Amino acid sequence: SPQTGAVQDILYHFNLGTKTHNLPAMFGDIKFVCVGGSANRMRAFAQFMHQELGQPGHVDDIRDICEETDRYSMFKVGPVLSVSHGMGAPSISIMLHELIKLLYHSRCRDVILFRIGTSGGIGLAPGTVVITDKAVDSFFRPQFEQVVLGKVIVRSTELDEGLSKELLQCSTELPDIPTVIANTMCTHDFYEGQGRLDGALCSFSTEEKLEYLRKAHEAGVRNIEMESTVFAAMCRMCNLKAAVICVTLLNRFEGDQISTHHDVLVEYQQRPQGLVAHFIKKRLGLMA
Repeated sequence: SPQTGAVQDILYHFNLGTKTHNLPAMFGDIKFVCVGGSANRMRAFAQFMHQELGQPGHVDDIRDICEETDRYSMFKVGPVLSVSHGMGAPSISIMLHELIKLLYHSRCRDVILFRIGTSGGIGLAPGTVVITDKAVDSFFRPQFEQVVLGKVIVRSTELDEGLSKELLQCSTELPDIPTVIANTMCTHDFYEGQGRLDGALCSFSTEEKLEYLRKAHEAGVRNIEMESTVFAAMCRMCNLKAAVICVTLLNRFEGDQISTHHDVLVEYQQRPQGLVAHFIKKRLGLMA
């Protein structure tokens, strides 16, 4: 039954609470949590996992647990939770606070978290999957800075090395998923913050952009996205094993706009999903 006696903890953006929902009954068997920006993509991942795990029922019957709110979407398939986080550090940070509390209230143990998503590549062919070694900021530092009560708090963004290597091994067992372990740069913006020349504002030249990307490449950065540092920092602070797996949609040395055909982009976006699904099936002993 829902929690009684204690003060209710309301997970506002999920529309869940400790007194209104029996969280251990709903989520107590979760072992893997996959988060990604798009609600539709995370629904598709849940439907994919439903088939991969041979779950009973029809994929169309998987419901959005957070359907009463339009902030995030959440889908459960056996021991796998699939959650959307929107775009950027603030959006994923809010989601992670409530997700980590949800796992705690549900008494989950030994949970592994994955961020699966898309990114811009630096010197990689489009479609390459990058498993993050270090999540770095715009100065190539492996840290996340958060302003708390007017003070800057610096947190490490170190990820689980063993988990990354296990995922890389999984990639070698799958066809057509070129994969590398490398550093991922997390920015606060898609346009100027990532050195794009095609936004509404641009305060630098093509040469300056390319020089910055070359410096990033020299620092071991092979892709750019907008959530990895806060994801890594929060998981580390809470002793949660975590990995970031993002596919590159373009090589930023060659341009800024994503002009690849839609069908090709859809196939690229399925690569991190396929890799994580393979990992989960191996962990659950479902591989032949």
